[in-house]
Amino acid sequence: MKGRLIIVSSPSGGGKTSVIERLLGKNPNMVHSISCTTRPPRSTEQNGRYYHHIDEKTFKDGIASGKFAEWNQVHNQLYGTPKEPLDVWISEGKDVLLDLDVIGGLALKDIYKERAIAIFILPPSREELEKRLQRRGTDSAEVQRLRLENALKELTYKDRFDRQVINDDLERAVAEIEKIIEGQHGPILC
Repeated sequence: MKGRLIIVSSPSGGGKTSVIERLLGKNPNMVHSISCTTRPPRSTEQNGRYYHHIDEKTFKDGIASGKFAEWNQVHNQLYGTPKEPLDVWISEGKDVLLDLDVIGGLALKDIYKERAIAIFILPPSREELEKRLQRRGTDSAEVQRLRLENALKELTYKDRFDRQVINDDLERAVAEIEKIIEGQHGPILC
């Protein structure tokens, strides 16, 4: 049986990183696809855990050589999903969990079609979204403003996803996503 992609997207502040961490913790047989980015790592980030932080030249060389299944510029930085590991994991029958920006998530859904389910994580409200972006404490006021502006635009894409989950309570949101995965494709694969 071939594997599948479980795409989790949200605007900045939607809580997708927390959701991803919890899903991976509860489902150790899931594989996590690690995106590449030109964004400098935050002080709390370990290179290779959620992102491979690479320079712009290396990223652009990867674009030219077809290394990425999808890529995009988000918040003035380049982000992309390496193609080769996705195809290997799918052929091995593994479920692959991806945390992607909205445009990247839709692009992969379009490429992998029935092999993918795209889930959009919604913040409970605009006010909570703003609070989450401010609480991070890792971005300048200008970057926070840009992230909020982009987040409001990204929310307009929610209806293009297979399912939507409001992240007002992390445990409930994760449980709902697990039910979506099982209901859409059967039990999470080992």
